[in-house]
Amino acid sequence: MAKKDYYELLGVPRNASEEDLKKAFRHLARKYHPDLNPGNKGAEEQFKEINEAFQVLSDPQKKAQYDQFGHAAFRPEDFAGFRTTSFEDLFRDSGFGDIFNVFGGGGAQRTRGPQPGADLRYDLEISFDEAFHGVKKTIEVPHSVECPTCHGTGAKPGTLKDCPKCGGTGQIRSVRRSPFGQMVQISTCPQCGGAGKITTEPCETCQGRGKLRKVAKIEVKIPRGIDDGQYLRVSGEGEAGERGGPPGDLYVVVHVAPHPIFERRGRDLYCKTTIDFATAILGGEVQVPTMTGTGGLKIPAGTQTHTVFRLKGQGMPGLNSDRRGDQFVKVVVHIPEKITKKQKELLREFSGEKKEETSAGFFEKLRGFV
Repeated sequence: MAKKDYYELLGVPRNASEEDLKKAFRHLARKYHPDLNPGNKGAEEQFKEINEAFQVLSDPQKKAQYDQFGHAAFRPEDFAGFRTTSFEDLFRDSGFGDIFNVFGGGGAQRTRGPQPGADLRYDLEISFDEAFHGVKKTIEVPHSVECPTCHGTGAKPGTLKDCPKCGGTGQIRSVRRSPFGQMVQISTCPQCGGAGKITTEPCETCQGRGKLRKVAKIEVKIPRGIDDGQYLRVSGEGEAGERGGPPGDLYVVVHVAPHPIFERRGRDLYCKTTIDFATAILGGEVQVPTMTGTGGLKIPAGTQTHTVFRLKGQGMPGLNSDRRGDQFVKVVVHIPEKITKKQKELLREFSGEKKEETSAGFFEKLRGFV
C-alpha cells in the first residue's frame, strides 16, 4: 500500500512553519495517541503515520530529502523507536512543554496499560528481473503472538483480580495538608507496578509471559519497479503488544541483486555493446539486449567509440507505475588485434596508397574480413 503524503497527513501546506507543524501534530496527537486510545488499532495506525510525518517535516535535513525524493529517501530504521514513546515524553521531547499544561491535568504518573508491540525488520533479496516484473514472495518470520489462553495477561484464566492496594487503578493517591490547602500526590502502585491487576497463578500455556513464539508464513507482494533499499510495511505482523496492546508492524527491506548486463540509475538502465570498425564507419543496425528481449539499435556512419545512444522507454518501470525510463547504450568500437595479409593491403589502400576507390567501396570489401 502506498504511503500517504506527509503534508496531507498533518493537514499543513508545503511551506508550513515549524510552529504550524507543532500545532498540527499536537492537535492530532490528542486525538490518536495510543495512550489515549487503549486497544484502538485504528487510532494506533493513524498515530504511527502522523508521528512519522512530524519526525520528517520538523527536521530541516529530513524535510529537504522528503521534498526531493519522497518516501524513497527513508528506510524503516530511520523511524526506529518512536512506537515506544509515551504521550508525556513525546510532547516534552518535541518542545511542547509539560503535557499537563496542555490538558490542564494533575501530576499522575502513567500507568502500565496496554502498549503496542515492537516493529520487526526482514531483509529480502530479489533478482533484477523480479524487480522489473514484480513478484510475490512467501517469507517466514519468527515473532511473538498474544497467548490465546490468557490473552496477553500472563495469568491463568480466572485468577486475574484487581490489585487490593490500588483497587485496580494502578495508582496510589495520598492527600496531605499544607498552608496552601490540600495537596494530592499520585504515584504508581508498588504492588501491581501500575498494571492494576495481580495474579498468583501464571498461565500454563505461556508460563506467565503472555506471549508465544511462532513462525509466521507471510505472502509479500513486491511491486514492479521497486529499487534496492526500498521497503514495504506489513501491518500487524510485528511483535505482540504488552498487556493487550496491538502488535507492531513488519518492515520488509528489499535488496535487488545486480544484473550481469544492466546498471540501474533511477528508472534508467545503462549497458554497453561492441561493434566492428566497419559498422562504426559505414553505419548499420545491431541488436542489443533489453529487459524484455532484444532491440534494434541504428548506428549512424562515422560513430566514434564510447558514443552513447538512447532507447526510449526501455528502462525500468516506476514504482507502482507503468511508465518506464530509458535505456542508454554505450557503443565500443572493436579493433582486432591481428589481421590477415589481405586486410593489411586493404587498410594500406584506404590510408592513401590507392585513391581509385571511395572509402565506402573499400569498407564493403573489408567488411567480410572483420
